[in-house]
Amino acid sequence: MQTCPLCHSVQTHAYFADNHRAYRECSVCRLVFVPPVDRLSAEREKSFYDLHDNNPNDLGYRRFLSRLSQPMLERLAPQSQGLDFGCGPGPTLSVMLEEAGHDVALYDFFYYRQQEVLQRDYDFMTASEVIEHLHDPHRIWQQWLNLVKPGGWIGIMTKLVKNVDAFAGWHYKNDLTHVSFFSRDTFQFLAERDKLELEFIGNDVILLRKPQ
Repeated sequence: MQTCPLCHSVQTHAYFADNHRAYRECSVCRLVFVPPVDRLSAEREKSFYDLHDNNPNDLGYRRFLSRLSQPMLERLAPQSQGLDFGCGPGPTLSVMLEEAGHDVALYDFFYYRQQEVLQRDYDFMTASEVIEHLHDPHRIWQQWLNLVKPGGWIGIMTKLVKNVDAFAGWHYKNDLTHVSFFSRDTFQFLAERDKLELEFIGNDVILLRKPQ
């Protein structure tokens, strides 16, 4: 039996399969995930990320990130301290938040592996187009909870699973670096379990707040 990488339940079942890999769904937290045997090696995964050409001067990329930055900025106290987790090779969300007066540290497993920034806590953290890449979402989710102070915010941007029919034609699953697919049910499960306030903004932005 394949264990869920998010909630560690053994109640998982076949969800979908294509020519590249199989997908399973957890019956408890509703995460859809790619089993380890079908995931890329770290080296091949990084080779995909090296092709990304994101940078703060790209106005289109800024517009895309503003879907997360704007609701975060509406909720943050002035001069908050934050962490952009999974910032990639061309950090941009952090620049946008710093332009608004906040201080933002950077962490990325491949490009900014600065362990010291994971040893403190923050008023907020962001993860834009990150959570779908996680091979061990349970460990990283616990890490995120520990990184944010009571009353602090976690801001996430990711596309959400709707149902298996939509999944079959979903371009998002075709990116071989995407291995963990969350749904509204998944975030509601996490919010209830971890006692977090939860808000969905549009189709792909999720805000969670730790209790005071």
